Amino acid sequence: MPRAVSARDTALDVLTVCRRQNAWADAALNARLQRAPMSDREAALCGRLVYGVMQNRILLDFYLDAFCTRGLDRLQEPLPDILRLGAYQILFLDRVPDRAAVNEAVNQAARAGRKHASGMVNAVLRRLSREKASLPEIPDADALSVRYSHPRWLAGRVRELLGPEEAERFLAENNRIPPMTVQVNPEHTSVDALLSELSELGVAAARHPWVAGCLELSGSGAPTRLPPFRAGKFYVQDPAARLVTDLAGIRPGASVLDVCAAPGGKSFGAALAAGAAGSVLACDVNANKLRRIADGAERLGLSARIRTARADGRVFHAEWNAAFDAVLVDAPCSGLGIIRKKPDIRYRDPDALSALPALQYALLGNASGYVRPGGTLVYSTCTVLPEENEGVTERFLSEHPDFRRVPFTLPTVGETSGQATLWPQRNRTDGFYICRMERNTI
Repeated sequence: MPRAVSARDTALDVLTVCRRQNAWADAALNARLQRAPMSDREAALCGRLVYGVMQNRILLDFYLDAFCTRGLDRLQEPLPDILRLGAYQILFLDRVPDRAAVNEAVNQAARAGRKHASGMVNAVLRRLSREKASLPEIPDADALSVRYSHPRWLAGRVRELLGPEEAERFLAENNRIPPMTVQVNPEHTSVDALLSELSELGVAAARHPWVAGCLELSGSGAPTRLPPFRAGKFYVQDPAARLVTDLAGIRPGASVLDVCAAPGGKSFGAALAAGAAGSVLACDVNANKLRRIADGAERLGLSARIRTARADGRVFHAEWNAAFDAVLVDAPCSGLGIIRKKPDIRYRDPDALSALPALQYALLGNASGYVRPGGTLVYSTCTVLPEENEGVTERFLSEHPDFRRVPFTLPTVGETSGQATLWPQRNRTDGFYICRMERNTI
């Protein structure tokens, strides 16, 4: 009789795919769960193990290296990940007995063809269990990096931006499980009606404290499985991303261009704001992503207002010149504001980030030509680095005198000069940057 699919083995498979193929953990996890479905309880444990190891890998490695004579980086694959999974359960999961975590890790080593190392796995994890109340001290110089498992360069950069105390709050927030946030489709339901429907389904939901029409869900599992999702009553989107369309000042009947539209939330919000007489052109370079946007628009009842186009945002389309009341540029970025949702972002090569501001500036500069006089241009990213945010928009404004920033006010932020960076530890949103600009009429 075949062995039942286990949460721990599936988690190990996902971590292996991430290591070998440089895959994102969320995508690899979802793909694996679709191929080998398991009970909700096992799936929840699997996800907690994958994200827990990703969120705490530097800290886990620090302790494992202290107890592993050969050093973690000298072990055959997948032994390091087997040890990390065991260590995470011992140090972070109260509901898993230490002996069960050790035994499972030993058995995993044998199933992975590393039976010769079972004794080492047993010894290292048993010692970690015995000594978890008196673990080795983390050197002061590496305290933020190791304790919160962020690379030294990133922990240091955030400390420069925020100071040591708030930097620690930001790094800690990145290792917490964020609420699932969704936007209500007011054309299919109301906030109160959706809250009532979700309650009947056993899903705890509450209004976001300061973003209208946004709900925070808990205990929902995958929200896409819920009947109201399938009925088009809500779509998944962070409250910070929702603000992009709110701040764009889209009126009924407006024409809107979403330059980097995937996964579609801003296009959906723009279509709702523009109403039945409005139109949204959602662009992306990836055809598969455009199909998903079209599918989402159909589910939400917005297909008549949203059309998609495959387009490189750096290439000018003369037929779109000065044709739109609002243009949204949610630029590709380092993603350092969404580490709490995609924990493996922190481990990406920092050298690759240096090329991003040039790409972001090219997208913004090209898209600005599509804004009609008096129209709005909104630039946004899901990062907190000034070089990808203010650095890009300030360069743009200095070289495009026909645009100016337009001030706005936000709860928890206050009055702004037309740009703001949101932080999860301050604003209960993703880390996110928004800049609102207007094209002069003369």
